[in-house]
Amino acid sequence: MSPILGIYASQISGHLFAPSGAYDSIATITVGAGGASSVTFTSIPQTYKHLQVRFIGRTVASDTAENAWIRFNGDTGSNYSFHYIDGDGSTTASGGSGSYIYALAGRLAAANSGTNVFGTSVVDILDYTNTNKNTTIRTLCGIDRNGSGNLRLDSGAWFNTSAVTSINILNGNGQNYAQYSTFALYGIKGD
Repeated sequence: MSPILGIYASQISGHLFAPSGAYDSIATITVGAGGASSVTFTSIPQTYKHLQVRFIGRTVASDTAENAWIRFNGDTGSNYSFHYIDGDGSTTASGGSGSYIYALAGRLAAANSGTNVFGTSVVDILDYTNTNKNTTIRTLCGIDRNGSGNLRLDSGAWFNTSAVTSINILNGNGQNYAQYSTFALYGIKGD
């Protein structure tokens, strides 16, 4: 992960500079030459306060950008909500859904974004072991296409009080992630 992505990640979690040992790397998945339609983290330790997924991703879809979506514990029902606000320097957009089959988890650059352009996202999964409330997420993401990119803030919820034990991140249009797309899962310690 780049140092800049780490700084963004720390700031999203409420700390510009996290103390040593505040984040633990749990797992990293890098997409190989054949591509992958989704990535899944399983057997997630239940010993942290929050989780964070950081990824740099690209899809092979014929577009400039695509959404990444997230599901927990294999739940494919309409048990998610999401909201977003998006800006590209000249226009803004916002929207959401209250009953959906997954929540937003960022943006992916696509085949028409330019050669070797990747989108980046930092997804915070808050209180993932708390069985007294629904799981909430927040995401800061963006794509730089040399002046025509965008930045977006997403939020969402999983309407289930189960502890999160697996995370599936899907490419929204069903196309594969491109080779070298990289997903890293971190545990965040805290009170």
